[in-house]
Amino acid sequence: MAYASLMDYYGLQFQMELHFRDAKQHWGLEDFMNVTPAGVTNAANLSLFMVNVAYRLRADVHPRDPDYSVLDLKADCRGYKYVEETIKMLPEKPKPILLAKILNQVAGLGRIHASQPSFGFS
Repeated sequence: MAYASLMDYYGLQFQMELHFRDAKQHWGLEDFMNVTPAGVTNAANLSLFMVNVAYRLRADVHPRDPDYSVLDLKADCRGYKYVEETIKMLPEKPKPILLAKILNQVAGLGRIHASQPSFGFS
């Protein structure tokens, strides 16, 4: 086999291993307790889909925040969801400028890296 082809194949294999590691570590592939073929297929597809979504969202943030990680992304999503659910309980919705400030500050609470997010997950 030619050297270039061999390097391409090993590169693809390594990329697949990283995707499966991310699916297991960050998106719960190892936590699914499925025993049926359809359940296993759905769990694997969902986890690998989330790996792709996370890479895409991180690519948007990476130019301005190179340290942004999957854990930061998950913390941002979780923080935005908590704020949205809390705002729903208020008798009166805050003004948009205050709402944006609250969303950015609370979403950043669980992040590993300190910079604030500048996008929403609604």
